[in-house]
Amino acid sequence: MKRLLACAVVMSGLLPAPSVAVASDLVAAAFADHARYLAVQALSYEHGEGVRRDPEHAAVLYCESARLGEPEAMYALGWMYANARGVARNDAYAGTLFAMAAFLGNPHAEKMLRFTGPYTGEVPDCLHPPPETLLEAWPADELIAAMSGERQRIARLLVDLAPRYGIQPRLALGIALAESNLNAEALSPKNAMGVMQLIPETAARFNVRQPLDPEQNIKGGLAYLRWLLAYFEGDIALAAAGYNAGEGAVDRFRGVPPYKETRLYVERILAFVRNQRHPYDPDVVSPSSVMSAQRLVAQ
Repeated sequence: MKRLLACAVVMSGLLPAPSVAVASDLVAAAFADHARYLAVQALSYEHGEGVRRDPEHAAVLYCESARLGEPEAMYALGWMYANARGVARNDAYAGTLFAMAAFLGNPHAEKMLRFTGPYTGEVPDCLHPPPETLLEAWPADELIAAMSGERQRIARLLVDLAPRYGIQPRLALGIALAESNLNAEALSPKNAMGVMQLIPETAARFNVRQPLDPEQNIKGGLAYLRWLLAYFEGDIALAAAGYNAGEGAVDRFRGVPPYKETRLYVERILAFVRNQRHPYDPDVVSPSSVMSAQRLVAQ
């Protein structure tokens, strides 16, 4: 358990311990090898090479390989969704998979996007982490104890305030780490301020009068995050994308915007939180009509 926690801390940028970093690299390499192995097995079942042809099973293997980050599997599964081979046709899924594969350097995926339409962020259920891999409890104290004094104080303030806004501490801390690394004095070139990197418009929107005051800044960021979770009906990826790029961009692109910074931001948050959904208060705001319609079409 302690070894897993150490790896999680290092991957979050909290403990640059060389020995654990080496172990983390070995684990990453092992997962990459397994992903490639699954992709090779999937190819065999897709074409019946050495085994009986089974496109449905091939799709399952491709999806698990893609979930582990293999771009060839992302492309192959996108092709199956685009051509209804082993799965029902779904251009939204195909477009997302091709975009993911293209982003990771697959030379053929970029060409396929012209046939499936723009990136939507919609993915098949098999790409979500299985429920049995999610952590039921989160040892926040152990993680925070590894931080330096001032960052530790900010982290404890954040974790204490988050439940008042209906936000799970893990998500709140993940956002704050991605935004400022818990730096209460952070100021970006776009004039985003403080722990939660509030731009002036967002600070005014959520009644933050002193954005460089850590408590006020955190409360404003949590209020915005609560709003985003309600607007996107508990979808953490969309809420995180909205926090990074604005909810208008998410609506405009009907999913996670195809900005490199936003994609990486969302991936970091999902890896830290280890979940796709979050409870939300439907009384905070009416849900996004654009994304609600998008879900209905996908179904």
